[in-house]
Amino acid sequence: MDTEVIYLDHAAATPLDSKVLQAMQPYFSDAFYNPSAPYAPAIAVRREYEAAKQVIAQCIGAKGDDIIITAGATESINLAFASVDGHVITSSIEHHAVLAAAKQKQEVTLLEPLPTGMVSAVSVRDALKPTTQLVSIALANNELGTIQPLREIAEVIKQERQARLARGDHTPLYLHSDASQGAGQLDINVARLGVDLLTLNAAKIYGPKQVGLLWSASSVVLRPLVLGGGQERGLRSGTENVAGVIGFAKALELASQHRKFESSRLMKLRDMLQRHLTQTFSTAVVSGHERHRLAGHLHISFPGIDAERVVFALEAKRVLLATGSACAANKGTRSHVLTGIGLAPEVADGSLRITLGKLSNEENTVRAATHIITVLTAEYARKNK
Repeated sequence: MDTEVIYLDHAAATPLDSKVLQAMQPYFSDAFYNPSAPYAPAIAVRREYEAAKQVIAQCIGAKGDDIIITAGATESINLAFASVDGHVITSSIEHHAVLAAAKQKQEVTLLEPLPTGMVSAVSVRDALKPTTQLVSIALANNELGTIQPLREIAEVIKQERQARLARGDHTPLYLHSDASQGAGQLDINVARLGVDLLTLNAAKIYGPKQVGLLWSASSVVLRPLVLGGGQERGLRSGTENVAGVIGFAKALELASQHRKFESSRLMKLRDMLQRHLTQTFSTAVVSGHERHRLAGHLHISFPGIDAERVVFALEAKRVLLATGSACAANKGTRSHVLTGIGLAPEVADGSLRITLGKLSNEENTVRAATHIITVLTAEYARKNK
């Protein structure tokens, strides 16, 4: 009997990298000082905190002064949305944090994706209004892994800005992207992406939980959500999470260094797992864009099967995976992403989101495939009695 847990839910959470933990440890004990205090040890901690922000900035091609540290991606998203008043555009398959923030606005357009989960630049262009101030599209969808054409969308935004200026209209228009899922597998250089606002989450790249950031271009005017002592340029008050930011910097640095190798490694494992499952079950449906998909993501559906039963049966075999995002799974609801791409209910209800990562290797991926096939075979047999 297998005793090792096979973890296939890296999109939900990642384990803290040992090098990240090592970098953080001094700031829990010896270097515990408040960075805003006036004495020398605290000033030294302040320098180390700012240096960590510079490391983060270098990883995304930015300046440290343009990064606001937050308590995770959700807060970063809310800060971005709170800074605009006009019409906002996002897609119907965004993360719940984006959709919830968007719904607080008086005027919202939810774009419908293509069946691959891709949001086209044309749909963004057609949705723009003179009052549009924010467009928010994730770099990669957290359930399907579909990578969005952000550069094309950025070009649409650029053309609209130029048209506004030509007619003397100075209404701001920003492009925001939640790149939390894409970091570690994709290029997240803000200039190459063409974004004005970028959200990242340390917990998705083997860093600490409850640490995130919002990068904003110098042209963006942000409004604070959290008021107090004026930390983070007055945009996010509260004593700085020094250990968290040190860990975030180390995690992002490691992710940037190993991105190409890790993406190649994960793609081979994912494709192998996909072959095992689709060759065994001819009715299986793989969702997401075939080519423009995160290397570690496999979203696969087995029509007529109850995916929740499969997840519980696999847990008994020490294989941990999900039916969708952790948010949707916790609520016990059908994924809005799968509804958004038009999956029939009987297909959507048989869906598994398998996400590979550092804990994945060829040996445990093959074992996972064997367990998944065994459980699914039993489920089909039970259903067909």
